Amino acid sequence: MSKRDATPGFADVSLLETLSPEIRPGKPAIGTEGHRARLRARLLSAGPEAIAEHELIEMVLFLALPRRDTKPIARALLARFGSYANVISASVPDLLGVEGLGEAGVAALKIVQASAQRLAKAEVLYRPVLSNWDRLMEYLQAVLAREKVEQFRVLFLDNRNRLLADEQQAQGTVNHTPVYPREIVKRALELHATAIILVHNHPSGDPSPSEDDILMTRDIKQAASALSIVLHDHVIVGNGQWLSFRKAGLL
Repeated sequence: MSKRDATPGFADVSLLETLSPEIRPGKPAIGTEGHRARLRARLLSAGPEAIAEHELIEMVLFLALPRRDTKPIARALLARFGSYANVISASVPDLLGVEGLGEAGVAALKIVQASAQRLAKAEVLYRPVLSNWDRLMEYLQAVLAREKVEQFRVLFLDNRNRLLADEQQAQGTVNHTPVYPREIVKRALELHATAIILVHNHPSGDPSPSEDDILMTRDIKQAASALSIVLHDHVIVGNGQWLSFRKAGLL
């Protein structure tokens, strides 16, 4: 028997030496890998509340930038955009302006944004939206509250007021979006929708309706009513607040 074979646990020790630092027993990880391992362990053991905003951004970037120290990038993102929510919802050109992030890092952040929106939408899809109004507002805030240009969307509902589709109809400038009532009604007929909710955002953050908003709503209501399509509401989304035409007595 050779000395190598006679050594108790020799093969096991050799195997352990090949393991990554975060799972190697008795071997504390150091450097970047150690930092990442500690963050992962804290997240899994203590939950999301135990992770600071800059650490959460770091962890999002781990897989996209495996060979980079993501801590300074995360801090630069927070310094520029102010919060985790603002970081993941920032525009692609603005994100690409952050040194070291690159397309891979930007894509990782946009995956998080897309996932958050999908989760919020799942809470309202195919459910009666009028009786799940708070969930609907949470979804609309997630989709529109931080958009930098005005966007007009239509929620198409079936005869039980369940959400069939949420579609962007137009996108414009900071304060103007062209809307065509005929196109909205045509799309409702294609989807066999019996009711609609209009939604658009005000990038200024103030959801107060303009005179143009009020006139446009009346035009769409008239066009929809002619084909027995009900306009339930028009919601304007600001940053952290929203306005319902129906609740404001404007519909």
